[in-house]
Amino acid sequence: MTIAAHAPSRTADRIGRTLLALCAAATMVAFANGITRVASAPDDYLLTEFWRTVAYLVFTGLWVLLAWAPRAQRGVWELILLHKGVVTVQALLFLHLPGAVLTAWIDGTVTAVTVAALILCRGWQSWRRVPDGTATAAVR
Repeated sequence: MTIAAHAPSRTADRIGRTLLALCAAATMVAFANGITRVASAPDDYLLTEFWRTVAYLVFTGLWVLLAWAPRAQRGVWELILLHKGVVTVQALLFLHLPGAVLTAWIDGTVTAVTVAALILCRGWQSWRRVPDGTATAAVR
């Protein structure tokens, strides 16, 4: 059985990669917004806003890595889904707090879009091994 036999169709792969690129682009917009938040943050919240803004760059990079090579990134899918899923649940549990509804929608949406991309790109294949025992991580 070859690795190619398990590859997604070109169309599914292209759609999944496009979804991941959209997540990266949306996160860059959040980064740009974060710069303005850092600039206007009171001293008590400056480090928190800076930390959040830098995190947008990290998530942009993670989605770019997945869009570039979705079946070669062991653990990246899982880290994104864990973080975004937990943030969504947290926001849903505290809907009475300011910003919780928006957070639930945004993080819930990127979670769902990332799951769709995982399925379309067959991202779980990053964990597969070929018969000689080597990882398939080199396969984009």
